Amino acid sequence: MARKNQQESQGNRFRNILFYTSLIMIAVATIIGYIGWKAVYASNVNLSGKKSDVILIPSGSSWEAVKKVLYKDNLIINTTSFEKIADYKKYPSHIKPGRYRVKDGMSNNAIINLLRSGNQEPVKLVLFGIRKKEELAGRVSHKLEIDSMHFLAALNDASLLSAYGLNQDNVLTLFIPNTYELFWTSTPKDVFERMASEYKSFWTQERKNRADNAGLSQTEVSVLASIVQSETNRASDKPIIAGVYLNRLHKGMPLEADPTLVWALNDFSIQRVLNQHKRISSPYNTYKNKGLPPGPITLPSVESLDAVLNYKHHNYIYFCAKEDFSGYSNFSSTLKEHMDNAHRYQHELSKRGIMK
Repeated sequence: MARKNQQESQGNRFRNILFYTSLIMIAVATIIGYIGWKAVYASNVNLSGKKSDVILIPSGSSWEAVKKVLYKDNLIINTTSFEKIADYKKYPSHIKPGRYRVKDGMSNNAIINLLRSGNQEPVKLVLFGIRKKEELAGRVSHKLEIDSMHFLAALNDASLLSAYGLNQDNVLTLFIPNTYELFWTSTPKDVFERMASEYKSFWTQERKNRADNAGLSQTEVSVLASIVQSETNRASDKPIIAGVYLNRLHKGMPLEADPTLVWALNDFSIQRVLNQHKRISSPYNTYKNKGLPPGPITLPSVESLDAVLNYKHHNYIYFCAKEDFSGYSNFSSTLKEHMDNAHRYQHELSKRGIMK
């Protein structure tokens, strides 16, 4: 009987040991599981109170370079767990450059999946108010990974430009002002392809027909539109001014467009064009050279392009800014009438102390 009780006691102890051992193992497994889950799925970003932030992974980045970007400003809270998950998902050998938006609450798993996917957030490239190629290159490089000198070189690359029927003088006619979404990693060729697509969409058959009726090529429309836009910001005057310049072209007269002189002089502070300015030696001096200049003097807006395509038919040969500085112009068919208009405007310039 005593032996039986001893056996039962030993059995109870074994079961107790087994029970508590199981509890310990379950607890350990739970802890390990939780640690593993936390490493993969728990939030591991510090955005300092922001809902999201953007990170830039440059082209050709190594794993060490990526970590430097991610660890800046303590963006990643637990770097050890992040690197373990990154290694597990083989991210160090699948780095994709780009502009990525990290959101508050993202886990290691979510961040690495985002970076591995290459699912970039596009940037908005705004192309308005650009006169020179250098300005365009600067605007592009400010928004994209492309270096400004690299893009400027593309704008002057005869081989690249010839593929689009362009040259170094008229390349800006490809860029129609608008707001475009592009990936941060876009190359110069990518930008050209996007602009060419937009250009093709703009030049519908109807617009091509209107250009033909005006006796202009598509490039010439852009060049003339850039002059018209530089003359006025008044939409109602633009088609009339376009008609004046077309009348001059058809009569074989020089355009005598002051904005082309300002562009050639590269001094956009000039408010009053003087006779000395008209002596500059440049293909953009439309006082000395007949016809259109070789390229645009600004990126003409769609409104300005359409103003040329829908120019007003009239007999005006001259125009001059109104002396009330309203932005509108006085138009005339005779030189005498034009000189009267110009005298009133010049008098008002002097009255206001605008001498150059």
